[in-house]
Amino acid sequence: MRVIIFLAVILGLSFPLRAQYNSEFLNFDKTGRSVSVNAEYELGSTGLQNKFINRFIYGGYIDNNLKDAAYKKMRNNNVAGANMNYDVSAFFGKHPKYSYLIGFKDQRIINASYTRDVFQLAFYGNKPYLGETKSLAGTNVNSLRFQEVKMGFIWHKIDTTAKIGVSLSFLRGQELFYIKANDNSSLYTNADGTELVFHSNFSMAMGDTSKRGPLAFSGVGASADIFFETPYKSRLGKSSVLTVNANNIGFLHWFDNSIQYSSDSTFRYDGYHINNLKDLSDSTLKNISKDTIVKNATNARHQSFNTNIPTNLLIINKIIFTDKYSFSFGFRHIFHANYKPYIFIENEYDFTPKVSMALHVGYGGYSRLNLGLAFVYSSGNWFFKIGSNSLQGYVSPANTFGQGAFISVARKFKM
Repeated sequence: MRVIIFLAVILGLSFPLRAQYNSEFLNFDKTGRSVSVNAEYELGSTGLQNKFINRFIYGGYIDNNLKDAAYKKMRNNNVAGANMNYDVSAFFGKHPKYSYLIGFKDQRIINASYTRDVFQLAFYGNKPYLGETKSLAGTNVNSLRFQEVKMGFIWHKIDTTAKIGVSLSFLRGQELFYIKANDNSSLYTNADGTELVFHSNFSMAMGDTSKRGPLAFSGVGASADIFFETPYKSRLGKSSVLTVNANNIGFLHWFDNSIQYSSDSTFRYDGYHINNLKDLSDSTLKNISKDTIVKNATNARHQSFNTNIPTNLLIINKIIFTDKYSFSFGFRHIFHANYKPYIFIENEYDFTPKVSMALHVGYGGYSRLNLGLAFVYSSGNWFFKIGSNSLQGYVSPANTFGQGAFISVARKFKM
């Protein structure tokens, strides 16, 4: 059925694909002036285990046992998300108190929400639910990809210790797909399976569909990043450091060839009735076109419009107990992204002046419980960081939610 296939596609889009918070400023304390290459990704869902998600990423058959296991642990309302980015950036300059920042970044951000009813229709079909109405309300998908050219600076010796960083970016919108099923959206299958009633109440937007691939240029926009870090005296430990970072504060303007759809209609399907085959003609069939049906039923229109970019907010309080050990607790949220507030703690230990390790434990976001580990090597000339905030996705994919990884390599300059 087209409706069921459509819903399956929606869920599929959520998982084809930032784990270390998507910020160039956070590593500056260890890299200083440098040129770096960074890559990171995270994905997850509060309603689907990693084993299920991996079928979308790597391919494979989704059998009933896998479906049943996911459904048993699924909530009534679930969120899902995937974020992937990579960048090349550089901090440079000769002034003793501040440095300049330039960089290029590619970002793909996907977030979604869905209900148990949508999961049932997408993966079991409508046959098991004869005589029932399945609600589609509350389902939405927002997928966008864009590139940015970034310029900024960091003032790294305010009162000898505090830091402030600011950057502005020009954005090139590449891809957009957005759909939201509003209240009263539903699918009814009558008791003998001979009739479907689809209550369509949704809004949808897409970038210019005539432009595809990496060279697609469907929109423009701007964004800003703000970074603040300051040490302070606390009752615990030797000292503390407060870090506040907000990035992707901005918007994308999609050009005139972008498409918006909206629908608030009821469609009833009970088969085709043909009284006499001789009454059919080529001209009659030609009048039935998919484009005509979509245009009339969904109020399709080409026009420009703006969309907000999911904005990332990060707050970390780090308590330094000894020269080798520190403890951090933090909060993260992504606005405009169906993201659940995320709280976490990190324990960091320096084995040597060059090598350190951090253990991450968090809850919330696009998944549930997260366990992570990161390793850092920092010498006079090089900085290297690799890790994951969601290792559980690789250790026990059948029983956990969420996965991710990140890596950074930097060649340092003399300050």
